Amino acid sequence: MFSAITKTLKNRPTRSDIQADVLAGLTVGVIALPLSMALAIASGVAPQHGLYTAIIAGIVVAITGGSKVNISGPTAAFVVVLLPIVQQFGLGGLLISGFMAGMILVAMGVARLGKLIEVVPYPVVVGFTAGIGVVIATFQLKDFFGLDIDALDGHYLDNLALIIQKIPTVNPQELSIGALTLTVLILWPKLRSKIPGHLVALLLASLVVWLTGQLMPEFSVATIGSRFHFEINGIVGSGIPPIVPSFNWPWHLPAANGEAIGLSWELIRALMPAAITIAVLGSLESLLCAVVADGMSGKKHNPNDELIGQGIGNMLVPLFGGIPATAAIARTAANVKAGGRSPLASVVHGLFILLAILSLAPLLSYIPMAAMAALLLMVAWNMSEPRHFIRTMKVAPTSDVVVLLLCFSLTVLFDMTIAVAVGMGLAAVLFIQKSIALTTTSKIEKSHEKYGELPHEVVIFDIYGSLFFGSAQKAMNNITLVSPEVRVVILDMYDVNMIDMSAIMTLESIGNDLHKKGIGLVIANLHPRMMLKLRRAGIRKKIGKLAFAKSIESALEKAKNMLQ
Repeated sequence: MFSAITKTLKNRPTRSDIQADVLAGLTVGVIALPLSMALAIASGVAPQHGLYTAIIAGIVVAITGGSKVNISGPTAAFVVVLLPIVQQFGLGGLLISGFMAGMILVAMGVARLGKLIEVVPYPVVVGFTAGIGVVIATFQLKDFFGLDIDALDGHYLDNLALIIQKIPTVNPQELSIGALTLTVLILWPKLRSKIPGHLVALLLASLVVWLTGQLMPEFSVATIGSRFHFEINGIVGSGIPPIVPSFNWPWHLPAANGEAIGLSWELIRALMPAAITIAVLGSLESLLCAVVADGMSGKKHNPNDELIGQGIGNMLVPLFGGIPATAAIARTAANVKAGGRSPLASVVHGLFILLAILSLAPLLSYIPMAAMAALLLMVAWNMSEPRHFIRTMKVAPTSDVVVLLLCFSLTVLFDMTIAVAVGMGLAAVLFIQKSIALTTTSKIEKSHEKYGELPHEVVIFDIYGSLFFGSAQKAMNNITLVSPEVRVVILDMYDVNMIDMSAIMTLESIGNDLHKKGIGLVIANLHPRMMLKLRRAGIRKKIGKLAFAKSIESALEKAKNMLQ
């Protein structure tokens, strides 16, 4: 824990390093400000909760985590997970599940599970991220087109059918603002300007809405100010409250029915699957982001400390009204490109957003909802990475394509929890199947260049590969099926790199079967660590029945002794 900040202080940053971090933090703050609001809205909560997340997580995770350049806050990957929680349990349930996820993340870091990202197959990651992108994009069509829909909840196919049904209710005014924003977002990168494109797009859309409203009073589109309201000490306001995040226990916040959700064992049990999903997804995205950042910055992160930092951040964020957070790849990449070198950049980015809330809250209320929807459509497109999806479809083996399509379909049609679980399970089964195919056993002929001339009473089986629950039976199935004149079986296990309990039991069973037939068994060239496993399992040498040898030559000598 604290490894990133400790390494930074140990290296004694210079004035130029600090200046670079401050400028990078301001740059990322400008990028994160509208994104945090948009992602909060997409998750089903008011925009200020996304800003609170960027402030608290951006500062806390940077100080306590294991990556010098990661920028943490609300991310698009969480949207499909958080929205159903809000619909079922309200804001209070969402924040409680986020706190529980933080505890799980800390436990994962303490258990040193920081290598988790390495065991997730690439098709699984591409499949569920593309699926998340499709779901996010679909949910933005309501505001982008200004459709006459109160809310989108329930099954994806039901929501899609409702959107199609409501196409005749398209609002030309909303659509024009959304199309303007999306056009700027698409074309702006071609200018290669250092000014973030989404800042220009949202600013332009807001100015157009305000000016058009002044010239044409009948022109009206939904904005953050008209959609969201707050109440502070009896005073009702529109848009974002211009105050610092305040402490509040999550269980005092409203459930889906508008009343305080409270805290009970039944609620914790109901939220546990969601908390596990948030923790797993948060760990995957944070560690993947740290790996990408390492490649860009040349620095090295501590994966276990990063998990602990993300856990601490997600435990503190809900106490100040923030939604679950994780490291954001796009914002982290922008930080590195802008010259960010230490956690100070993330801290500055959080402080910038805090100052923006205090000073710019009234202006932020003018941002049109259609413009926010266009921004999220662009986020969904970038997140889905269609190039990687299509490339995997073209060049990957059939088994990987099946995993990719399955994860994508399950994410869209059901939810990401099922998609990742089934995808990981199927990928594991396919991996086991491939490993089984690589494990072979070959019977050595009586005259062989490696073993020389063998006695006709002795047979050698050369075993290659990993012996585990899936391959042990296949690899050693025919060992007991030897000709009647054979009196000793030698197993050359030099090429065996792993043996589990299932294989040990299979080996013991083979030894017993051979012993009943009066056939001795010699195990040769077994690695010491696997020899120790056999001894711990009670498989030891027995004179005339079972012997161990360090080489084939020694095994043949012991076989001759058995024959005598």
